[in-house]
Amino acid sequence: MHSTFSPRTGQSAPRTFRPVLPLAFGALLAALILGFWLLGLRIALTDSACPPGIYRATALRPGNPLVRDELVLVCLPEDLARFALARGYLARGAGCGDGIEPVGKRVGALAGDTVALAPDYVAIDGKRLPNSASRSSDTRGRPVPHIVFGNYRVRHGDVWLFGEDDSRSWDSRYFGPVPTRAVRAELKPVITW
Repeated sequence: MHSTFSPRTGQSAPRTFRPVLPLAFGALLAALILGFWLLGLRIALTDSACPPGIYRATALRPGNPLVRDELVLVCLPEDLARFALARGYLARGAGCGDGIEPVGKRVGALAGDTVALAPDYVAIDGKRLPNSASRSSDTRGRPVPHIVFGNYRVRHGDVWLFGEDDSRSWDSRYFGPVPTRAVRAELKPVITW
């Protein structure tokens, strides 16, 4: 048995560093990451499309079409994803083939819908979306490019995505429609704060 008592001084000898705590912390962190991955859990820290919290990504229902206002996980087309990565709107991450994290947005408009895009609002089939005015610059003061203002008829195979909870959301009002095949999963809340 190892004693930390020093017979010379009658005091406890200094404890040597034991890597137990860092190893335990590392094991716990690895278990959490593995658990999140296995359960399809994602942490949403921004509130542009949903309250911050933990969400579960579930497979899309085969044969069932997307539903308006459904919260979905989407891999943006490569040129948009690279732009978002360069601007810091998205980070590197798993889930999309280009190594850039997917976005979580709400389905705003589907095939056959009409999207009216103006500087101060977005309307779907005549109904204005909350917090939908376009911004000319992002939070760092950089100009934000956007598609041409006007009316758009959503084509078959496309979807428009919005983050109506925050006027700063970078969404379809700036980059337009994305292919429905880019939608990877539906997001369901587990716990929000």
